[in-house]
Amino acid sequence: MDEGERPLDLAAYFARIGFDARPAATLDTLAALHARHAEAIPFENLSPFLREPVRLDRASLQDKLVIRQRGGWCFEHNLLFAQVLEAIGFPVRRLAARVRWNVPAGVVTSRSHMLMQVTIAGEPWIADVGFGGQTLTAPLRLAADAEQPTPHETYRLTPEASGFVLEARMPQGWQALYFFELHEQQLADYEVSNWYLAHHPQSQFVNGIIAARAAADRRHALRNTRYAIHHRDGTTERREIASVAELRAVLAGEFRIPLPDHPRLDERLAEVVSGR
Repeated sequence: MDEGERPLDLAAYFARIGFDARPAATLDTLAALHARHAEAIPFENLSPFLREPVRLDRASLQDKLVIRQRGGWCFEHNLLFAQVLEAIGFPVRRLAARVRWNVPAGVVTSRSHMLMQVTIAGEPWIADVGFGGQTLTAPLRLAADAEQPTPHETYRLTPEASGFVLEARMPQGWQALYFFELHEQQLADYEVSNWYLAHHPQSQFVNGIIAARAAADRRHALRNTRYAIHHRDGTTERREIASVAELRAVLAGEFRIPLPDHPRLDERLAEVVSGR
């Protein structure tokens, strides 16, 4: 279905994230939407994990993330968020990034992540509601080297070559998340990476479970059976998931994911628990 065949249901999206203010193309609105989206809509990869298609058209995004109240990965989150912002009146430029988080030094990755440049009163900001365990919980001013606090971590944008590296200040020091340039991307550009990540036999999104959600005072992070709660004071609780029932409970509970009615769900979850 073409995106233009079904208008964006802003009221349904606002209800989904718990936003009840009057929307306007202001920094206050952008910050409120950013924080509420990150808390209400989880990052999760159950669709590619279950070998289901990941569709990026507007109707599919609304159906999955808003109506069925599922989560998704970066393309789903940020494409929906971009459409919401544009409907409110924000000028949005869709961008792409090369991930460096948990990537060995010197390894150059593909442009497999989406983020946005949002302009407010002539000033550029960066928005990104889809980077998993380090998803931004506030927009960042597109300014070099300035340390910018958010409701969770402090970030900075370090100039490099023709773009910027987004870094987060972690207990062990500054950590690079990704490198991006300001070249505008099209839906077709994202479709290529989206298909690759959902189908390549070595993709981490095909072979395991990744989920994340930013609550007001903590971050929930799950990678297969490793569940962590990162508190804003820098402390972390960790535990190992030991059964399919426990994994189901965590996904549906702390991560707020309505589990899909898929015939192989428990079988695939059992493979994760057993480490196969």
